Amino acid sequence: MKITNLKEALSVVKSGHNVFVHSAAMTPNKLVKSLTENCSESGVNLIHIHTEGKADYIDHDSSKFNMYSCFVGSNVRQAINTNPKANYIPVFLSEIHQILTSGSRKVDIALLKVSPPDAHGYCSLGTSVDVTLAAIRAAKHVVVEFNPNVPRVHGDGFIHVNQIDYGVESDDPMFEIQSKVLSEEEKKIGKHIAELIEDGSTLQMGIGGIPDAVLSQLTNHKDLGVHTEMFSDGILPLVEKGVITGRFKKVLPGKIVSCFAFGSQNLYDFIDNNPMLEFKEASFTNDTTLIRKNPKVIALNSAIEIDLTGQVCADSIGTYQYSGVGGQMDFIRGASLSPDGKAIIALASCTKKGESKISPMLKAGAGVTTTRAHVHWVVTEFGAVNLFGKDLVERAKLLTSIAHPKHREALSEAAYKRYHQNGF
Repeated sequence: MKITNLKEALSVVKSGHNVFVHSAAMTPNKLVKSLTENCSESGVNLIHIHTEGKADYIDHDSSKFNMYSCFVGSNVRQAINTNPKANYIPVFLSEIHQILTSGSRKVDIALLKVSPPDAHGYCSLGTSVDVTLAAIRAAKHVVVEFNPNVPRVHGDGFIHVNQIDYGVESDDPMFEIQSKVLSEEEKKIGKHIAELIEDGSTLQMGIGGIPDAVLSQLTNHKDLGVHTEMFSDGILPLVEKGVITGRFKKVLPGKIVSCFAFGSQNLYDFIDNNPMLEFKEASFTNDTTLIRKNPKVIALNSAIEIDLTGQVCADSIGTYQYSGVGGQMDFIRGASLSPDGKAIIALASCTKKGESKISPMLKAGAGVTTTRAHVHWVVTEFGAVNLFGKDLVERAKLLTSIAHPKHREALSEAAYKRYHQNGF
């Protein structure tokens, strides 16, 4: 391993190479910026899941870079929908490692942000283990930013200096996101979901207003566990109050299990060198056969739109690609098969424009993220309904009952035209 300058470190990138970029808060923006501005090669393929910071490589000289994103973040969303060099790969988070280690997307170069090496030569991958270890295993060359602000995280996310070809030094602060003030709709949704959660449950919850609203309602619960693909600041008060213990988990009991985390500096301080945390690869955290072993798994996921049969679109608005498949199906299925588990789709009843998110049919071109056969609980601010075992007519009635009141008549009319049954 050699500590060097950006030019030499990135000299290993050649035309046609597949270059993996580390994820979320661990996006190595010093390396990415230099590659974007100084690369003299062409047809370089950048592969990643969610990244942070400017993605100028896909808004820059289009002859240099192609992008293949397995999850669409806000920094690449416009490019994905307008730039032919920017591409989205629909894939479960649990299976992305297979793409990175074989076939036409096999990684040649891995660009990472890591902690400085410890006394034994090991560097932490910080808050994003996710699919990164797979990229490291496949890569011919590994280039890193050594950054002292990166937390040292317990689990599998370590790389030895002997696996690194070039390193550059950086002291950029960690990317942060701050929790927002909860809306009244989010508070109501949170209350409905909290009422479904029993003591001893194992939680899968991500980032955002609804997960935070749910977590804020759980302060009187006991012995909750966490096995999730990601988490944010919302769990911190529950850990401090002793609500999260992991006592009844079957997979790594007592541990908060995740493959990545994203939040404030308070979150990163909590994660740093904390033996309660166990960061694993996404192929582990999102393995349905492991998820289902935990008791009372609560899988909380969101939706952009759901139709009256229960089909869920969570990654596009019609043909407009908004996010990605992620791990929704991994956890929906795992929770459904868990003893006393509950798979929950949560969404506000309306968009910001006042359109109903519960619709007779999904928008033209919308992707089905979760099939109607997989959907169980659906929650809006107007209530919670369980679709499991219900026929199409019963589903339409239940979903209409938790739609916004101003849209219920239109939904009932649409259901009547489709099913020709009274009661709508």
